[in-house]
Amino acid sequence: MSQQLTQSQKLAQTQKLTQSPKNTVAQQDIYQLRRGWRLQWEAIQGCHVILYPEGMVKLSSTAGAILEQLDGHQSIADIITTLQQRYPDADSLADDVLQFINEARDNGWLAAKEVHCGQ
Repeated sequence: MSQQLTQSQKLAQTQKLTQSPKNTVAQQDIYQLRRGWRLQWEAIQGCHVILYPEGMVKLSSTAGAILEQLDGHQSIADIITTLQQRYPDADSLADDVLQFINEARDNGWLAAKEVHCGQ
């Protein structure tokens, strides 16, 4: 089992190294949680979690605040604006949101919404 985990970790590292900057998220992008995944508040743990078929991911308060906004309708720019209004004293909020969404997407938590002309 530990050898499989090591191989999995190597694959993840290789994928991160081979990603080019063009694969980063952009502010006009629209994301939502993957189908079958759910964000919910866990009162016992005192935090948001992502529930998915194989388990659960415990989130920081910042991650929970960002993921609450990912509804498949708002662009990342809209989400940043909403969060800047909610947390006006947060430094580098836009960069932090973009970095988190990029990492969440790379981890397979998110699905991009296709935007067609005229929508």
